Amino acid sequence: MANSRETDGERVVGGGLAGDAAGSRRVGRPRDAAVGEAIILATRDRLVTDGYSRMTIGDIVADAKVTRPTLYRRWKNKLDLVVDALDYGFRKQTEMYTADLSRLAGRDALVEAVRRVDPAYYNPDAMVLMGNFAGEAIRTPELLEILRRHAVEPRVALVEKALGQLQERGEVRAGIDAHTIATMCFGAYFAAFYRGEDREDIPKHVVAVLWPGIAAHTSATKRDSGAGRSRQPASPS
Repeated sequence: MANSRETDGERVVGGGLAGDAAGSRRVGRPRDAAVGEAIILATRDRLVTDGYSRMTIGDIVADAKVTRPTLYRRWKNKLDLVVDALDYGFRKQTEMYTADLSRLAGRDALVEAVRRVDPAYYNPDAMVLMGNFAGEAIRTPELLEILRRHAVEPRVALVEKALGQLQERGEVRAGIDAHTIATMCFGAYFAAFYRGEDREDIPKHVVAVLWPGIAAHTSATKRDSGAGRSRQPASPS
């Protein structure tokens, strides 16, 4: 009887298994990274369209064109698979969290930091994905905690870091509540999403509101303020 044991790296193609023809050559074969990525990408798509509770292993393997044994050789259950699928996205986004804003002028640097706090900056499906995980907060709280640690905190911390750097440069005044400001910037994207508004202009609009209250009183600011006062009509004698 032919060896029907599936090995890592095999895909379902045209109703059969794609791999080495001889079963003896399959034993110990290294895992195919492309297969693992196909499963991860299929999982991420299903998380958006179905949510964690409704997505099934059967749908994922069908989308990825692999078999269940191939998936279960890599992940023991759905939660482990989803954790790795999230980590895949987080690693892709690492560069945006370490952006060097030091060469930008103060206000421009803050605008760029607020732009990167957008959940959909890298992944356009992020808002839906976050909403799905919020809906799982009672049934599977681990997912929301993973999202907080890897997707929310790094974004908010980027804004807090930018504000700290601007304070060191003397462009933002001391004593501001950077944590609350960063949280408000993050929340602005959710408000726009639920109100059905375009998010493209959020960074410049948010900073336009914030900047007058947090900017340091430089000599230029004082000159502008003085010029404004000089234009006031004189009091009648």
